[in-house]
Amino acid sequence: MIIKCRNGIQQRKDTWQDGVSGTNCPIPAGWNWTYEFQVKDQIGSFFYFPSLSFQRAAGGYGGITINNRNVIPLPFATPDGDITLFISDWFIKSHKELRKEIETGVGLGAPDGILINGLGPYHYDNAVVSGSIAYQTVNVEPGKTYRLRVHNVGVSTSLNFRIQSHNLLLVETEGSYTVQQNYTSLDIHVGQSYSFLVTMDQNASSDYYIVASPRFVNSSDSSKLVGVSVLHYSNSQGPASGPLPDPPMESDTFFSMSQARSIRL
Repeated sequence: MIIKCRNGIQQRKDTWQDGVSGTNCPIPAGWNWTYEFQVKDQIGSFFYFPSLSFQRAAGGYGGITINNRNVIPLPFATPDGDITLFISDWFIKSHKELRKEIETGVGLGAPDGILINGLGPYHYDNAVVSGSIAYQTVNVEPGKTYRLRVHNVGVSTSLNFRIQSHNLLLVETEGSYTVQQNYTSLDIHVGQSYSFLVTMDQNASSDYYIVASPRFVNSSDSSKLVGVSVLHYSNSQGPASGPLPDPPMESDTFFSMSQARSIRL
């Protein structure tokens, strides 16, 4: 691995790279580093994040997509587009405050909201969401099939992911193709990444909700923690409407475990 620092000097590092404090050297504040590395026998959807100072809770993350070489075919038809979504818990307190509380033995508790690509939620209910909040819009063409790479980049909250009136065909998870199975929703736990094929086969009478809702949290009103964005067909006739697609029963841990067991490479 070759690492390039900001002043152009090249240094070789094999394992002594930025990582967990105490075992690796952190990148100094104000420095930029470029990692150049060869990926062997790995494909799929991953994400990166800093492991120091709880910076992941402040939005320190990004996606890594590794595609097949052209000579190696996909185990499914080539999608018409590729979309990356980051779903995450969000706290009003800063990442520095959260870190201090953890260090003193105080748990994080329930999040204050759920974000999709750092935005949201969509204004789906006047009693819950202000109309002035910026939200994520995913633009699609009718009849096309897209590969959605969904990453739970949160710090503590499992999230159920679903799209109103659309099936999620699971095809890959963290570098491995899976037996292709349809889901109406899937629990995505912290650190997990999944690829779905989603076909835009609805009539586009309106936009559709994309939803990420918390699982197994202690909150007086978990309905207000839901992250919502919009799936927008190019020929849509109006905004998303109606109730959000139903989540699994909050107390049903068997649902989540059964889903995990159903995934086969």
